Amino acid sequence: MASNRINGKFTPSDKAHIQERLPPDSTATTQQRFREFDLQGKVFVVTGGARGLGLAMAEALVEAGAQVHCVDRLPKPEEEFIQAQKRANPEFGGSLHYSRIDVRDAKNVASTFNEIGQINQRFDGLLAAAGINHVDSATHHTPEEIYEILSINYTGIFICATEAAKQMMKYSSRGSILLVASISGLVANKGMLSPVYNSSKAAVVQLTRSLAMEWGKVNEKGEGGIRVNCLCPGHIITPMVDKILEEEPESKEVWESENMLGRLARPEEFRGAALFLLSEASSYMTGASLVIDGGHTAW
Repeated sequence: MASNRINGKFTPSDKAHIQERLPPDSTATTQQRFREFDLQGKVFVVTGGARGLGLAMAEALVEAGAQVHCVDRLPKPEEEFIQAQKRANPEFGGSLHYSRIDVRDAKNVASTFNEIGQINQRFDGLLAAAGINHVDSATHHTPEEIYEILSINYTGIFICATEAAKQMMKYSSRGSILLVASISGLVANKGMLSPVYNSSKAAVVQLTRSLAMEWGKVNEKGEGGIRVNCLCPGHIITPMVDKILEEEPESKEVWESENMLGRLARPEEFRGAALFLLSEASSYMTGASLVIDGGHTAW
């Protein structure tokens, strides 16, 4: 690049060129902490949000100021949800709501999501955490059991993600979708015979990439700009895991021994990840799988 200096000094045009690159109002005091994480005024749906991991992550979004609609197939939320609802601080601007849906019921999902979008005239994202497991050898899985696992863990996530995207496109939201997969979609999980569950989570990892590719760019209608990522947790102490450990208590020792931290995770340890992936803090991240497993897959 040619120099604009004369006798070692910058010319007026060069000074202007440099000044253009200075941060605007660089001496001003910051008025807000971590504004990229602020969700005030935004609207999200969390599937599988009645308890466990889904609820823990939903509560983090509420604390960041979001209006969060937890949906689950339970007739009514458990006490854990009621307590979380009571903890919601109105001063943060967030709120927690509950609706009963079955993620496999496409019409119900569509109408529920449409109603949420219509009431708020916006729809900023989805956290898809609904899922089930079935621990058994491959030779003992029945076709009915295979269908049920895949219909919730894959088809249900597909339905919810696409219906959320329709709403986000409708309101020109440049939001985020987070699909909960698992390290079981990346490795054969030692100590847990669950081939169909593992396969369903691997499918979610690939679905993440496909949807991110499809919805990332904004088209001529102004639709798109939607980021899609997935979370791959390790073993977490949740109601679903508690049920597995009741049937196979020896699994706990195996899982802990395969973990660099020597313990299982707690649902609240994924709050920060959910907030990061659903906020503007991750604005250049899409099609990615975030692994949080205590080092389980890093050996």
